Amino acid sequence: MIPSVPLVGFLAMVLRLALRALARNLLRSTLTVLGILVGVAAVVSVSALGSGAQEQMEAQLASLGANLLVVFPGATATGGARGAAGTAQGMTEDDAVAIEHEVPSVRAVAPVLGASAQVVVGARNAATRVTGTTLDYFAVRNWSVSRGSTWTDSDYRTGAKVCVLGETVRRALFDSTDPVGSTLRIGRVPCTIVGVMTSKGQSSFGQDQDDVVLMPLSTFRARVSHRPGREIGMIMLSARDPRLTRRAETAVTALLRQRHHLGAGIENDFTVRNLSEIAQTFDAQRATIAMLLLAVASISLFVGGIGVMNIMLVSVTERTREIGLRLALGARGRDIMAQFLVEAVVLSLLGGLVGLGLGVLANTVIAGQTGWTLRLRVDTALLAVAVAGGIGVIFGFLPARRAASLDPIVALRHE
Repeated sequence: MIPSVPLVGFLAMVLRLALRALARNLLRSTLTVLGILVGVAAVVSVSALGSGAQEQMEAQLASLGANLLVVFPGATATGGARGAAGTAQGMTEDDAVAIEHEVPSVRAVAPVLGASAQVVVGARNAATRVTGTTLDYFAVRNWSVSRGSTWTDSDYRTGAKVCVLGETVRRALFDSTDPVGSTLRIGRVPCTIVGVMTSKGQSSFGQDQDDVVLMPLSTFRARVSHRPGREIGMIMLSARDPRLTRRAETAVTALLRQRHHLGAGIENDFTVRNLSEIAQTFDAQRATIAMLLLAVASISLFVGGIGVMNIMLVSVTERTREIGLRLALGARGRDIMAQFLVEAVVLSLLGGLVGLGLGVLANTVIAGQTGWTLRLRVDTALLAVAVAGGIGVIFGFLPARRAASLDPIVALRHE
């Protein structure tokens, strides 16, 4: 090579020679990049699937409620002996009121009492879940009304026979008709429909969240469940901020232990469920699965790198006379090394780019089948292609060095 050739011109010439050499053995070059192609496609798909699964899980958890904590009643246990279910002091509306007034990290509290019931409109009927609660339930569950409105404070105080339908119940009983103002029967109790809730779809547990009828807790207790006193089935509450959910959980636990007179050595007669823990568990599982899949992809990339090295060693052997001729005409060892190194990098980058396209295509198909939104991050795509190029440098170095170290005289005598 002529020393005065500019760097850019030198690189362009080396790249042209590399592409010409690869084109002469197109089938062999194509087979060589398969390992890298599969590895990059796997990395791209795993990354997009992970982000899509995380967004899906976050959306489902958000549909359950904002910063949600749920308190369930349980059974007492003393000295390691657990009592039967129902032996614990039941939770009451007073517990919910105390949490609302005495736990500053809690934004809203909703006592809940529910039962399965048959709802009837004319000749149509549907089996659903009827829930009695307060207006704070809509704030805790982050639930809005798409038609009509919720009940009022006056309705709650007077025990008015009003209700709000979930979208699944509305479709089952009214098809496309607006049900607001109509009357349905819950068992034998007539109830005026004042609103329809915005659809939430299925929860992360596979439950249809829209298959529900909501009504004031006072009305539900007096007309539907006929349960005396102020006992409730659960308490749903939301923290003021996602960072305060753990503090709210601790404060609610301490308050309920005090109210239920649970001394040292007595286990809680209730359970506080923090839904953010579910998200953390899911993230840990997703990260583990992603690491396993990335390990498989890394093995594929490693195998692809070995393939690149093997094919480049074969190429050096086949082109020994060519290398000897170039060295005899004045080419330097580093010029020969650059040519073979560029060939290895071009092979790897081609595999990386095709693998990137294959991964995007796979993501499009998967998104169409699952309905997920799969987003490929630009930095992930660039990193995958850069890794492919790095494999070309690493696994192409040995063949390039071997080509550069050939003796010109020996190389010219090679048959």
